[in-house]
Amino acid sequence: MSENSLFETKNAKGDLVYKVFASSIFAGIILIWIYRATHVIENGRIVWMGMVGAEIWFGFYWILTQSHRWNRVYRRTFKERLSKRPEGDLGGVDIFVCTADPEIEPPMLVINTVLSVMAYDYPAEKLAVYLSDDAASDLTFYALLEASAFAKHWLPYCKNFRVEPRSPQAYFTTQSALLEPEQRHRFDSIKKLYEDMENRIELAKKLGTVSKSTLIEHRGFSSWDSYRSKTDHDAILHMIIDRDGEATDVEGCRLPTLVYLAREKRPHHFHNFKAGAMNALIRVSSEISNGPIILNVDCDMYSNDSQSIRDALCFFLDEDNGHEVAYVQYPQKFHNLTRNELYGGSLRVLSEFEFPGLDACGGPMYVGTGCFHRRDTLCGRKFTEASVFKWKGRAVSRSGESIAELEERVKALASCTFELNTQWGHEMGLKYGCPVEDVITGLSIQCRGWKSIFFNPERAAFLGLAATTLDQNLVQHKRWSEGDLQILLSKYSPICYGLGKINVGLIMGYCTYCFWSVNCFATLFYTVIPSLYLFKGVPLFPQVSSMWFLPFAYVVTAELVYSFLEYLWSGGTALGWWNEQRMWLYKRTSSYVFAVTDTLLKVVGYSDSGFVISAKVSDADVLERYGQEKMEFGATTPAFTILATLAMLNVFCLVGTVVRVIWAGEVEAFHRSLGLQAILCGVLVLMNLPLYNAAFVRSDKGSLPSVVTFKSTLMAVSLCSLSSLL
Repeated sequence: MSENSLFETKNAKGDLVYKVFASSIFAGIILIWIYRATHVIENGRIVWMGMVGAEIWFGFYWILTQSHRWNRVYRRTFKERLSKRPEGDLGGVDIFVCTADPEIEPPMLVINTVLSVMAYDYPAEKLAVYLSDDAASDLTFYALLEASAFAKHWLPYCKNFRVEPRSPQAYFTTQSALLEPEQRHRFDSIKKLYEDMENRIELAKKLGTVSKSTLIEHRGFSSWDSYRSKTDHDAILHMIIDRDGEATDVEGCRLPTLVYLAREKRPHHFHNFKAGAMNALIRVSSEISNGPIILNVDCDMYSNDSQSIRDALCFFLDEDNGHEVAYVQYPQKFHNLTRNELYGGSLRVLSEFEFPGLDACGGPMYVGTGCFHRRDTLCGRKFTEASVFKWKGRAVSRSGESIAELEERVKALASCTFELNTQWGHEMGLKYGCPVEDVITGLSIQCRGWKSIFFNPERAAFLGLAATTLDQNLVQHKRWSEGDLQILLSKYSPICYGLGKINVGLIMGYCTYCFWSVNCFATLFYTVIPSLYLFKGVPLFPQVSSMWFLPFAYVVTAELVYSFLEYLWSGGTALGWWNEQRMWLYKRTSSYVFAVTDTLLKVVGYSDSGFVISAKVSDADVLERYGQEKMEFGATTPAFTILATLAMLNVFCLVGTVVRVIWAGEVEAFHRSLGLQAILCGVLVLMNLPLYNAAFVRSDKGSLPSVVTFKSTLMAVSLCSLSSLL
């Protein structure tokens, strides 16, 4: 590393120890496969084949996951070296914030994110913030107008007192009362301004419209005169703060450019969800600010570190390796997690282990938020050794054009018909045709020769909202796993499309996520069959006294202990790890089942996956139970029926077996022959304790509906009865 390098890369410590450990696990897996091949279950060849298939799959999937851990790297930036360069030499950064539904993504949530990115520690004249509103909500537009006025006070306050975080809501919620007298006066004043703004927005939301005086005051509201519905309207574009204007804050300093965009929607034109919105933003911004760097964030993912832009620039502007970098991906982190992460939504292991492993193989995937891109790579540019970063970009000339004229001209770039017979959505911009447009776009960029960077700073760069109900979590993972499986079955499959273009380890890393949903088959088999055969008294695993018992015991114990230590090292709690294991079981036996089913139906032409927006709000009762770490089962969804049926099946099998063994006095023989099966069934029962509690003890609205309890109990009893007859 030279003295002028803007970042350094360090290998993870203990790699050799891990490789020895992983090799021992692999040896145990091979022995398990040998045992299955040489020990056929008498009078149960179909079940034996199922056990063989499940264990081969688990072993194969474990091998894929080694791409995340075999060789990990961690990055550190040197912003102080970047600061030696003149501020005037810094180029523009365009920031895209996307929202799609004012009901589940409230305007106050959206504008707090917008204000946080407007307040970056970066020259304001080089910042442009674009809000894409796919619902074309005049309420969201009104909230953005209010935010632009509040920004005149908020931005100088942040700069003068070095405020962190710079989302007003987050700042006012967490700020300590121990402030200097001068700051205390300003704090009280600006908090009052924020609360007044919030009250006006909430009143407009309650009334369903803004005041008549506001409608008359701002010409932008006339764009809604021809509005018919959120799926049928003209393009709406307004430069709320103009790049070339004279908008300043209360201290006379420039404000960042602020633009509202609602692309044109027509019922007979497919709009390609978030990917379509992002591509419209790329085109529109190219005619307004044309920053060579693009940051995109979800509307609930506010900036938690005002230095994040400068950190990202250390990678792009590094003299030795910056020319190879297409995008810098920050981790997704959340501010509303419970202490023990009830729904396992922290993604902490992914941030601390999995993505650093992919980083060593050529870079992490693009996850759709918290990502800094080179504009030219998003627009299809291929990598060459001469791909020097064009920091200045193409200057945008207004040539005497007024704001109204510019808006009218640029609207055409956000029309429904602009992309017809073009490469947008294919070779340019984000890819179309997949629920996880971010992942497939990142893969295509890497296959054009570019590398990506994963940067996980000590202070989280972005903080968002994690799911607060079980149903939200399962729906979200259904969309992710379904989209990843569709990538596997498409022409962009990393196995075929990436072979010879990207590192084999990176191909394996992508396949880990592409095969997420396929785990449902082996997991369902292992969740049902060993328990049913325990109930019948038929052993499926080697006896405890057998030498063949050792590889089973070692692989399971070693993997669980390693997983536990990995989770604790990442900053989690013991109970949080247990919750994470439960959620993996629930996702594999519900979300992934539906993901595979819908994907297969789509392949044969019977289903067309849509983009599901994750809800960002929950009612007060739900949030109270979430804070108390009570799982939310209060819905009659098919997913809950599956989970409840499996839970009932396992408890019936375990209780029935215990009663039979005690009644027949076969405790010693049971321990010798069925011990491993009983442990597996017992662990499954322990994992489902919150579900049993929700079904039979709790009486709040988050308890399991009685109809689901009845149906699942009936199905579980039927399966137990049927198995005893076979």
